[in-house]
Amino acid sequence: MSRYAHLAYTDSVRHVQEEQGSARAVGRALAGPADEPDLLGEAERGFIASRDGFYLGSVSETGWPYIQYRGGPQGFVHVLDERTLAFADVRGNRQYITVGNVREDRRVALFFMDYARQARLKILGRAEVKSAEEYPALARRLEEVRTDGRVERLLEIRVEGLAWNCHQHITPRYTAEEVDQATLPLRRRLAELEEENARLRARLDH
Repeated sequence: MSRYAHLAYTDSVRHVQEEQGSARAVGRALAGPADEPDLLGEAERGFIASRDGFYLGSVSETGWPYIQYRGGPQGFVHVLDERTLAFADVRGNRQYITVGNVREDRRVALFFMDYARQARLKILGRAEVKSAEEYPALARRLEEVRTDGRVERLLEIRVEGLAWNCHQHITPRYTAEEVDQATLPLRRRLAELEEENARLRARLDH
């Protein structure tokens, strides 16, 4: 996370780190090159492909941050290469705040969360809005797995920095699918017991 640290650890951040006594420990990440982007490795690629949603932060021309949630089937965010993510952006509430922000300032932040396993991947990058008509090959690739709805644009993010975050304060939460998988053995056992109970009741009735 060398590049990530150089982007995130601004002078004001470093001052707070000094005040709180963490500057030396967290500052080790600054030892790497400042201008070379962090690359998406196998761990990051697999993690992103397994997510069914993420948080996307942008900033307006007036300096106000904005966070939006993007969801879809697992794999709707495509890793195009070791530096590039992309997804087909479908029609939502038609406020277009993120799209407007990106036109003015391409810098964005992405949070990919796995609440069940208490894992979080943070990415800083630069987003570009592309037209499906102008980029048909990219559109076809992103159409393979995407969110349901009318595709209005393609959003491509060039990764600048990334970091895995501490899991300490991530509250575990589970999707309906995860709960279903976890409770499947219990439901099977319950069905067996209900069948056995029915057979015993039938014997007693005779």
